[in-house]
Amino acid sequence: MRERAATLLQWYDVHARVMPWRVAPQDRASGVLPDPYGVWLSEVMLQQTTVAAVREYWRKFMTLWPNVTALAAAEDADVMAAWAGLGYYARARNLLKCARAIVADHGGVFPADRATLLTLPGIGPYTAAAVSAIAFDRPETVLDGNVERVMARLFDVHDPLPGSKPQLLARAEALTPDTRPGDYAQAVMDLGATICSPKSPACGICPWRDGCAARRAGTAAELPKKSPKKKIPTRQGIAYVARRADGAWLLETRPERGLLGGMLGWPGTAWGTEPEPDPPLAADWQTLAVTARHTFTHFHLELTIQTAILPDAATPHRGAFIADAAFRPASLPTVMRKVYDLAKATLRND
Repeated sequence: MRERAATLLQWYDVHARVMPWRVAPQDRASGVLPDPYGVWLSEVMLQQTTVAAVREYWRKFMTLWPNVTALAAAEDADVMAAWAGLGYYARARNLLKCARAIVADHGGVFPADRATLLTLPGIGPYTAAAVSAIAFDRPETVLDGNVERVMARLFDVHDPLPGSKPQLLARAEALTPDTRPGDYAQAVMDLGATICSPKSPACGICPWRDGCAARRAGTAAELPKKSPKKKIPTRQGIAYVARRADGAWLLETRPERGLLGGMLGWPGTAWGTEPEPDPPLAADWQTLAVTARHTFTHFHLELTIQTAILPDAATPHRGAFIADAAFRPASLPTVMRKVYDLAKATLRND
């Protein structure tokens, strides 16, 4: 097992990916450790997004809020707007809760041990292990999708995910070294991302090719196996996009709980099988011929779009008007921005 870790670390010393939140292996060898705040931020962002997409988001957050104290003091709406496009907004809300807990309960200093990290809002087993290992060089075992794939192939595990997770974690734990655990955690993730890829793994250049059971058995390309996905349902809804004659847009803040909680969006109906019309005020609503489609993890969403031009004296019973100069479409969650992109041409205020 120690030989295997040493072999992978030798490969990593040459082939480590360059990332803005990562300390290069030669610098870590000199005693330099990464900023725990930057590591944590990157890990939360990477939960549903690729490294390529996260780089610019990470840089933006680090410019706006360069440390956990700055993030803890940020306005919720500003953080939500900066998060737009990164997936679940619950993660952004938990990001703020976590930052505030670290400032309030830990003096603005990130805990180093996995157990304490697990007590913080929004930090689960993977993130706790990753921060502890990468930022503090603790011998913790990370198990993301890349590592699951590497372990399934290395040990030729045919039990399907997610049921095989405990078995794959045990395999990964047995390989985690006490020496350079932070580099090792990043090395095994890099291996899965660059060589032991989901399709057409580059087994010929893999540092673990000689001991890979799936390579010997010729089963690498079919692993890891996954349980059949359940068919996800389609929900319907109506989005009401209204603009006053002076150019102001009618928007509302969604409830804190639920999808897109606390985010700014268009007034609309509940999302279900047969949405009941629920316009924010009486108006000459026009239904667009196109619908906004978006897929969440557990369902597809199709939104019928109704638009209206309102008089300056209009008084909705839901939402509030935002002046055109203060309205930033890029700050809307993705599904709401799709609605805007489809509706804006009918509501131009030339």
